[in-house]
Amino acid sequence: MNGSDPRNWMWSEALDMLARAEQLQRQIFRPRRMTTQRTACWEPPADMFETAQEVIVITALPGVDPSTASVTLENGLLEISGQRCLPQELANATIHRLELPQGSFHRQLPVPAGTYDDLRRSVLNGCLVVTLRKHSAR
Repeated sequence: MNGSDPRNWMWSEALDMLARAEQLQRQIFRPRRMTTQRTACWEPPADMFETAQEVIVITALPGVDPSTASVTLENGLLEISGQRCLPQELANATIHRLELPQGSFHRQLPVPAGTYDDLRRSVLNGCLVVTLRKHSAR
């Protein structure tokens, strides 16, 4: 085969992209040790946005009831923790593939410096949305 054939180049690029995607998935959903509780847990991926009025954190938690997740803000650090467990209906099911992390999760995110009046949570497309309203300067 000719090394300058565009099909070979495109196939090579596609394989490289798949390898990078798998590596990223392993990094995002890597188990880690919590230093305070000594239990294995995983870290959900999160995005953070800031507007003039608020800071919004979107954390991917499909299959987690957001009302059971613990969300705290202390000393400029937003902490989100909880558990994802298999539904009881699947307790006796045969597992053919299990890619979504199960068990305890914990994520710590430093938030932009400032004072916040309110911490609200909502759900959007399987994500926990935490909104921190900035303190209004008066």
